[in-house]
Amino acid sequence: MYVSHLALDDFRSYRQQVVEFRPGTTVLLGPNGQGKTNLVEAIAYLASFSSHRVAADTALVRFAKPGEEQPAGAVVRAKVHLGGRDRVLELEIIKGRANRAKLNRAPVRPTELLGIVKVVIFAPEDLDLVKGDPAGRRRFMDEIAGQMWPVFTAIKSDFDKVSRQRAALLKQMGKDRRAGRSLDFTGLQIWNDQYVPLARSILAYRLKVLDSLYAPVRAAHEVVSEQARELDLSYSHSLETIDEIDKQDLARLSITDPALYEQELLRGLDEVLDQEIARGVNLLGPHRDDLLLTLDSMPVKGYASHGESWSVALSLRLGSFDALIGEPDLNGVSETPILILDDVFSELDGRRREAVLRTIEKAEQVFITAAVGTDLPAELDAEVLDVRLDKVSGTEVSRPALGSESSGESVGD
Repeated sequence: MYVSHLALDDFRSYRQQVVEFRPGTTVLLGPNGQGKTNLVEAIAYLASFSSHRVAADTALVRFAKPGEEQPAGAVVRAKVHLGGRDRVLELEIIKGRANRAKLNRAPVRPTELLGIVKVVIFAPEDLDLVKGDPAGRRRFMDEIAGQMWPVFTAIKSDFDKVSRQRAALLKQMGKDRRAGRSLDFTGLQIWNDQYVPLARSILAYRLKVLDSLYAPVRAAHEVVSEQARELDLSYSHSLETIDEIDKQDLARLSITDPALYEQELLRGLDEVLDQEIARGVNLLGPHRDDLLLTLDSMPVKGYASHGESWSVALSLRLGSFDALIGEPDLNGVSETPILILDDVFSELDGRRREAVLRTIEKAEQVFITAAVGTDLPAELDAEVLDVRLDKVSGTEVSRPALGSESSGESVGD
């Protein structure tokens, strides 16, 4: 799998740009703030419909200068070589509206593009996977689930909508209770009938992701870690906080016995109903879960050093790359994901660099961003593209002139 052409219209710092790529490793070289990360962000967006940098899609649309008409949206168009043939994917990101999509120039539902492109991106923001809030780790699992099983994205979207509606009803019920009005629980039961099976499905997919990640992430950590502390991964389930619920293999019931799990979740919701009404929030469900990371049984968050945290973050990405290699696409073909390394080599020492280089050797296409060539390993064999921001025309990507300082196969020299 590789992207041979990428066209961007009004995406971030790009007004209009078409770039041709080759299989292998491509280095996007240029000073900070020129638009290197914006380009790889566009490629990664095609895989998950989300950004590794921002939560809102509106930030992806180019911000016009004073006196200039603001673009209504941005377009990402890519020709992808997959399974011996080319496909043209187009995604239009429209402010305040749902995305529009085309496949081979024919309009399709955006979800039909999911699963075609697989991407693993490692960036400085990944340190938040270890040190940040559970939301980042949940998003990490969900993005992998969406690439492994595209139907997951639709399930997650449905759950988010139902969750918002259920929370809004709980908030209104809280207002009614404080005002002394009687409560009608009929509406809540209607939302529960949708909320519970969707929550169960999300949990089941996340546990499958954890099963797929467990061995490769731990193996990657053995390579990149400078110490012999053992990394372990486990799933923290919000339903386990309810004393009245039997916790033995509770989460696994979402896979082995869906009906029994849904029954237990309903019991849990009954137990916390008064609290939910008082606070106006959903207290149980996948939006409250977490991926637990430990080193020798001690939580990584709050206890690991900066170097140990980098090792764990890198292991999560390298492990997810290996896990995605073995997952067949929608046509049953196993393709190697595109690997993106966004400004990370300057953060890695020799041992971690070696682990990344070994992963690069497995990938059919790799994109690396760097501010200066000296940040890159001397042995890296790659094509170099210059990335520069023009105040008038936006970011421009070009191949350096033959014999220029940026050219050459070993860009780390």
